[in-house]
Amino acid sequence: MSIVGFGTNSTVSADEWKLRVNLAAFYRLTALYGWDDLIATHISARVPGPDKHFLINPFGLMFEEITATSLVKIDLDGNIITPGSYGINYAGFVIHSAIHAARDDAHFIAHFHSPDGMAVSSHREGLLPLNQKALGVIPSLSYHDYEGIALNLDEQERLVTDLGDTHYMLLRNHGTLALGDTVGAAWRRIYYLETACTAQVRTLSIGREHVLIAPPEAQEEVKRQISESRNSTDTKPSFDDLVWEASLRKVGRELPGFDS
Repeated sequence: MSIVGFGTNSTVSADEWKLRVNLAAFYRLTALYGWDDLIATHISARVPGPDKHFLINPFGLMFEEITATSLVKIDLDGNIITPGSYGINYAGFVIHSAIHAARDDAHFIAHFHSPDGMAVSSHREGLLPLNQKALGVIPSLSYHDYEGIALNLDEQERLVTDLGDTHYMLLRNHGTLALGDTVGAAWRRIYYLETACTAQVRTLSIGREHVLIAPPEAQEEVKRQISESRNSTDTKPSFDDLVWEASLRKVGRELPGFDS
């Protein structure tokens, strides 16, 4: 296995280095789109290998400052494997470790506190079938009731139970969450969830009375189309791969330095 120099007395595999670069880019893209929250919220990535380690942001850096080398590696018990200048956000550990442990497909997990995401998470009806983005999200969307700041380990079991096998979650009175088995899938899903929430906030701002809910038959057709796309055996680059490649180019132009 090829090894890449990392820090003063440490090395990481080439696979982990690529993971770090992608995750750092994910953080900076989040900042570009305005979905960061000072130094709060978190995105994590599972490190390949049997140790069940994952990477998360150092608690103290803005998302636009995060680099591949600054990311913190921890285990499922919250022990820091790669010490640095900063620790981690414990709430991030509680949420992300639970999902990484429970879901084999949760290679990347993003959780945000965007204003529109928080607004929809606090709406009694949740995400409504108002637009194409929402219709793509709703078939795999779950909800988790607010229990306070995520500092209690006993919440993990309820969080994972509520998540089930879905790929999107609205944490009530809290924010958004999405996961994926690739960086492109996780980025595309959190983008869809966030933009669906923004569209809903804007739509309802002009009045609820005349808002058009998508016809039931159209909602079912979108479900069918999503299922058909997911089950496709096409070997060409996937939509998620193309989205991520384009997003990497964008962050490279607008917030370079993430790969250091």
